[in-house]
Amino acid sequence: MSIVVSLQDMVDAMDMQSDELHAYLNKVTGELITVTTEALSAVEEGEDWDEEPQWQQDILEDARQVFASDDFLPLPSQFEIHEYNIMEDFCESLEKPRLRDEMISRIRGSGAFRRFKEGIHYHGIQEDWYRFRQQALEEIAIGWLEDNDIAYTRSIDPTHP
Repeated sequence: MSIVVSLQDMVDAMDMQSDELHAYLNKVTGELITVTTEALSAVEEGEDWDEEPQWQQDILEDARQVFASDDFLPLPSQFEIHEYNIMEDFCESLEKPRLRDEMISRIRGSGAFRRFKEGIHYHGIQEDWYRFRQQALEEIAIGWLEDNDIAYTRSIDPTHP
């Protein structure tokens, strides 16, 4: 039986990633896990975490599984997602020319993310942004899933497409 992955779970896992957190999909079980860079390094270096709290040992066990198995595929990283490009596409999609021009100018140069956030809140378009961003992340996830021949569902429970 092939796996079916929840598209929303994929988007959530992709969205949690950072320089320190990496998400993986087990292509056999459909399980999504997030592992810290520290845990992956510890596994690679053969470090012993026996004295650490149980929750850290659990994280290390996930990292061991990722490191030791070909069953885990790394999800698109924050660098593959290109948050800035999504912001730029959103700004360019705005219908009102003055708003569009202002928002495009806000994302130019240093501090673009902060100015963008201020702008969407000032103009009351944050919900439009969140919907646009969600759609963009879904498209990236769908592309990745299709490239890896993995079925997905838009429903919350992947056992009921």
